[in-house]
Amino acid sequence: MTAVRVVAGVLRDRQGRVLLTQRPPQGHLGGLWEFPGGKLEPGESRSAALARELGEELGLEAVESVPLLRLEHRYPEKLVDIEFREVLDWRGEPRGREGQPLRWADARELCALPLPDADRPLLRTLSLPPLLLVTPEPGPEPGDFLLRLRRVLDEGVGMVQLRARGLSRDLYLGLAGEVSRLCRQYGARLLLNGPPELLGQVDADGIHLPSGWLTRFPHRPVSREKLLSVACHGPEELALGARLEADLALLSPVLPTPSHPDAPALGWEGFRRLREVARMPVYALGGLRPADLARARRHGAQGLAMIRGLWPDRSGPPAGP
Repeated sequence: MTAVRVVAGVLRDRQGRVLLTQRPPQGHLGGLWEFPGGKLEPGESRSAALARELGEELGLEAVESVPLLRLEHRYPEKLVDIEFREVLDWRGEPRGREGQPLRWADARELCALPLPDADRPLLRTLSLPPLLLVTPEPGPEPGDFLLRLRRVLDEGVGMVQLRARGLSRDLYLGLAGEVSRLCRQYGARLLLNGPPELLGQVDADGIHLPSGWLTRFPHRPVSREKLLSVACHGPEELALGARLEADLALLSPVLPTPSHPDAPALGWEGFRRLREVARMPVYALGGLRPADLARARRHGAQGLAMIRGLWPDRSGPPAGP
């Protein structure tokens, strides 16, 4: 079965709501709300197709869009290869040029509205935060570690990856329990850096797999209720992450880092090229600070993953712009 190639756009207003259009009541998926877009024409790029569709459907001029998520969805009558792209800049006010209703929906409304099955995986992507902390090694004083983590969470960081390779399993589980309670207090998500079976012992939101582990699993090793994060350094790991149906990838190093001074950096253009072929949301990692967020988004990043850029020293708050 040949896949129908489709592109759809995510447009956000100043309140963070996203734009939806309603399908005609008759026909395929009649009456459902969906992200605006349509089919690619022969030889057309996805960004060009989205710009054309937004002009035809909504009277908008799409200035810039970047990939968010690509997936395949099988309906009984056809297979759809769909890429969702975030429209970072556009000109004009959206209007239904074909008479279709429009609405702006927040996160709560999105979950309640009737959407096509192919669009629903995007809701998880839209819920991912812009900043992700990768913790440094905890050291000998867990109290100090937790105090610094609290200061990071006070700054509004929405996801934490607990990396503590120097701890024994028992010590890691004990610390993970404390970190989980702290993340729950702040409404932040927690990823455990380690084997998937850790999820049976700690109240966490998902697992992060190091790049060297991606070949260990023949299929997705965690349930759909949990997040699967993967570490990637190039196209091979991104392809492995796609095979495992990962929910997000950390792609590094974007810039040179003190911890890996000899590792070749991707640079922003290298990051963009790899992001274009990735099927899952990608966080930029390596040598970055919060002030790099806008630039990262322009190059297709879901957000920034950072260690030093977010972790506070003993004397001050987390690094800012």
